[in-house]
Amino acid sequence: MSERPAQKFLFHRPKLAVSLADIVTGDAPIGAEPTVCLAAPRRTGKSTFIRHDLRPELENRNILVVYVDLWSDMAADPAHLIAEALKAELRKAESLPVKAARTVGLSKLGFGGVSVDVDKIGQAQGTTLADALEALLERTHKRIALLIDEAQHALMTEAGLNAMFALKAARDRLNTREDSHDGPNLMIVLTGSHRDKLSRLVLNRDQPFFGTTVRNFPLLDRNYTDTYTAWINARLAEDNRFDPNDVFAAFDAVGRQPEILSRILSDAALLVGDAKELKRGLADGAKELRQRVWEDYENTWSGLSPIQRAVAERLAEEGSQAAPFSGTALKAYAEALGETVEAPAVQAAIETLRQKNIVWRSARGSTRSTIKAWRIGSRRGTPERNVAVPAAKQR
Repeated sequence: MSERPAQKFLFHRPKLAVSLADIVTGDAPIGAEPTVCLAAPRRTGKSTFIRHDLRPELENRNILVVYVDLWSDMAADPAHLIAEALKAELRKAESLPVKAARTVGLSKLGFGGVSVDVDKIGQAQGTTLADALEALLERTHKRIALLIDEAQHALMTEAGLNAMFALKAARDRLNTREDSHDGPNLMIVLTGSHRDKLSRLVLNRDQPFFGTTVRNFPLLDRNYTDTYTAWINARLAEDNRFDPNDVFAAFDAVGRQPEILSRILSDAALLVGDAKELKRGLADGAKELRQRVWEDYENTWSGLSPIQRAVAERLAEEGSQAAPFSGTALKAYAEALGETVEAPAVQAAIETLRQKNIVWRSARGSTRSTIKAWRIGSRRGTPERNVAVPAAKQR
């Protein structure tokens, strides 16, 4: 007799899915917002919600959903991942005669008035993302929702950022067609685990989705932990069950991250004792994890050189106004270190901070000068900030 596989807990958020679907489709009283950006820290349930709640809700409204996770392959260019997702959907949409044609090496497809070369989507001189999406619209006769998880990763490459501009162009083109009177033909939902990074896609006029608001994705609340606690307790002995209040306290202490809570509960469930011991196990597990995070911060900070710390502190304090190579900044570094600091030393410090993943650089800057966008995570654990950093002049 084979064992039954362990059942996995899955918490659904149908009301949130309906509300968000109403916004992007135009079913909400306020009208449609064809592009929505949602930000929340990593591992707080965004991807689970997108895949298991929002996607089914949109599909139930006869909308074709294309899902892309830009972190699914960190070695691949984000533009490539987007193109591959569209290729997969177009191939699903192929008619039987076209499929037969592909077996003899033909890749060009004709859908309505649009002809695309599936194998060259997103390539230089190949099929544009706008053409690919219009072809998909023509073939399926369905409106399209493009869900891009961890969209801020597109900022890391020139091709990725260009793909975002291409999607904006596709949105504008498809949503001004004559058949868009029932709502937008192309809806785009972008999620990100770094609010400041995601904001770089919308804040400036030279960014692809300028004017779009970055919304805070609602974190899981007491309803989640109560449901999860009841689900777990039903599988435990009556004298070894968790108190919902203790579970929520632990969940809140670790940043409302479901995976972390699951790990803490698993460790605590191994204890054999009364409710007080379970309560202590939950509290200790949350405290230990938080302490480990702080130790990681401190270890990273301790490993920086004095110039690297000085530059990092200035980037964090100045935020979007940071100018780390300015005369004022160089003077501040000199005062902090007690010695003269030149721009090349600052450039080297920033590069080391980037390699340590303390700051990040986007693929594109302003047209006036080379502008690099950096993010610095404070050693104190405060939210990350974006700062614009002019590169040192090349000599």
